Amino acid sequence: MADIKVNICGVELKNPVVTASGTFGSGREFSELTDLNGLGAVTVKGVSAVPWQGNPAPRIAEVYGGMLNSVGLQNPGVKYFIENDIPFLRQYDTKIIVNLCGHSVEEYVEAARLIRGADVDLLELNISCPNVSEGGMSFGTDPVIAEKTVREVKKVADKPLIVKLTPNVTDITEIAKAVESGGADALSLINTVTGMKIDIKKRQPVLQRKIGGMSGPAVKPIAVRMVYQVCNAVKLPVIGMGGISNAEDALEFIMVGATAVAIGTANFIDPDTGIKVAGGINKYLDENGFDSISEIRGIIK
Repeated sequence: MADIKVNICGVELKNPVVTASGTFGSGREFSELTDLNGLGAVTVKGVSAVPWQGNPAPRIAEVYGGMLNSVGLQNPGVKYFIENDIPFLRQYDTKIIVNLCGHSVEEYVEAARLIRGADVDLLELNISCPNVSEGGMSFGTDPVIAEKTVREVKKVADKPLIVKLTPNVTDITEIAKAVESGGADALSLINTVTGMKIDIKKRQPVLQRKIGGMSGPAVKPIAVRMVYQVCNAVKLPVIGMGGISNAEDALEFIMVGATAVAIGTANFIDPDTGIKVAGGINKYLDENGFDSISEIRGIIK
C-alpha cells in the first residue's frame, strides 16, 4: 500500500485529507456520522477571542453547483473551545487545526494569545473576515494589511500558522507572497467566492445579508487554478480546497502542488466523503505504481 502520510510544518498527518473550517463544526456533530479517526486532521469552525452571534437568517441557500452561506462565523469563543471541544477531539487519532477569526488585527492577536498552550497541532488564520477598521473590506484582499495581520499574529502564536486565502482578489499570488513575507508557515486556499441569489417571486435576495460565500463543485476549477498559481509563487506548503467531492478532485489539487486537501461542502452531502477521498487516493497510487503521494505532488509544471 502506498504511503499517503504528509507533513505540514513538522506536523505529520496520517493522510492528506482534512476538513474545511466552517463545514464540520467542532467535529462533535459529525462524529456520530463518520469516523474521525479516518481523517488526517479536523479543522474546526472559526474561533474568535470572544463569542460571536453570527448573522441573521436566512443565511444558507442552495445554488446550482453548490451553496451560498452567510453564517458569519458564529462561535462560542476560545475559552469554550479549549474547555469543551479540544478534550472531545483528543479522543480520536487525528490532528487538530484551529481556525482563528477576528474583526481587527487586535482581535486576531487576542485569539492567538488565548489559544497559546492549548493542546492543538496547527493554527489557521482566516483573513477573509471583514475588517471593521477598513470599512468592512476583507483582510485578505489588501497585501499590506494581510502581511501586517500575519506578522502580528506570528508574534504571539505558539503553533505553526496556516493562512487561509480569499479568492476574491485580482491576483492571489500577490496576497500569497505578502503573507509569506509576514511569516506564514503554510497556506490554505481557496475560501468561498462571493455570490448572490435572488428570489424572483419575492423580488428580493434569498440571503438576509444579500451576498454570501459560494462553495461546492462549481468553484473547483477556480480553486485548482489558484492553488497551481500559488504553489508556483511561494515556497510554503499548501492545503488545497474548493469543490472537492471525490478522490479524482483531490488528486487534481495534489498534482498542481498541494500538500494536503480539505473537504468542505461535500461533507453536508456525505459525511464519509473525507474517508472515501483518502481511500481513493491510496487506490489511485497503488493502481498506477506509485509508492508515495510525494511522487505525484506538483507534477503539473
